[in-house]
Amino acid sequence: MGSITGILLAAGASQRFGSDKLTQRLPDGNLIAVRACRNLLAGTDCVLAVVRPGGEALAAQLQAEGAEVRICAEAGQGMSASLVFGIRASPDAAGWLIALADMPWIAPSTIRKVADTLRMGAIIAAPGWQGKRGHPVGFSQVLYPVLLALSGDAGAKSVIQAYHEQIRIVDCDDPGVLQDIDKPEDLNLMTNYKNRL
Repeated sequence: MGSITGILLAAGASQRFGSDKLTQRLPDGNLIAVRACRNLLAGTDCVLAVVRPGGEALAAQLQAEGAEVRICAEAGQGMSASLVFGIRASPDAAGWLIALADMPWIAPSTIRKVADTLRMGAIIAAPGWQGKRGHPVGFSQVLYPVLLALSGDAGAKSVIQAYHEQIRIVDCDDPGVLQDIDKPEDLNLMTNYKNRL
């Protein structure tokens, strides 16, 4: 099977955080988006990071980690615009893992398990922790036209709902699959887990 591309969505406006959260430092000193990118790179064949216009400093940091970076001019139209942009920029992938740059605590081993589940033929795959579905969510190449039709700020939720019976949940001992950073106080949510990564 072909390669699994990680798409790192790093084009948000950080409105609830109050400043550009993706360039904030975690307790271990890493930038939020850089840590998320590093984990995604460790679990997929390659990473395409999608940033918004004006995000050149972040783009340089992500490129330094080894990601291909593209600037999405339509990022202001919502998460789906960035997702579609990333999918369209990597049409030959056998599948995509859609990861959020404000979720820096997902273990690389979890990401590998989700990618491997796609390689084994799943149409949609996602990690689960304590009965809850988490991120990143993986999509097979067969969903390419469906993903390109997305719009708005709901990401791929409509695709997940439409294919919910075919989602393969990969159980993981990884609370990071549920933990995103929305507010400054969230930076310390996972301090106890930082050494796992």
